[in-house]
Amino acid sequence: MRLTRRYRFAASHRLDVPAFSVEENRRLFGKCNNPHGHGHDYVLDVTVEGPPDHTGQIVNRETLDTLVRERILQRLDHRNLNKDVAELAGIVPTTENLAVLIRGALSVDWPLASRLKKIRVSETDRNMFELEA
Repeated sequence: MRLTRRYRFAASHRLDVPAFSVEENRRLFGKCNNPHGHGHDYVLDVTVEGPPDHTGQIVNRETLDTLVRERILQRLDHRNLNKDVAELAGIVPTTENLAVLIRGALSVDWPLASRLKKIRVSETDRNMFELEA
């Protein structure tokens, strides 16, 4: 059985490859290459999997919410991904790279009986990125 919980956070970033010319970056990233950055209201879906326990649940939702809040939301919400998130230093903070970071932060020493199955990060209504855990 699977459960998916949805979380929201806001963050800004600028997509830019330092080794590329200004023109190459503009061509590749368009408005996402704005020198002052731009923001998104991200939606994070965390899916866990496992059998229901003696309480009839596959995971205690409050425990999962605390884990996501401490490992992800407190680190990313209202942050500049280029400047405020050490793990993204030197990496273009695309949502693809953000999804990898989130999966890694959640996977380390996973404390719950249910298994982390996948994460999905939506940056817009049209751009969603999923990773199996």
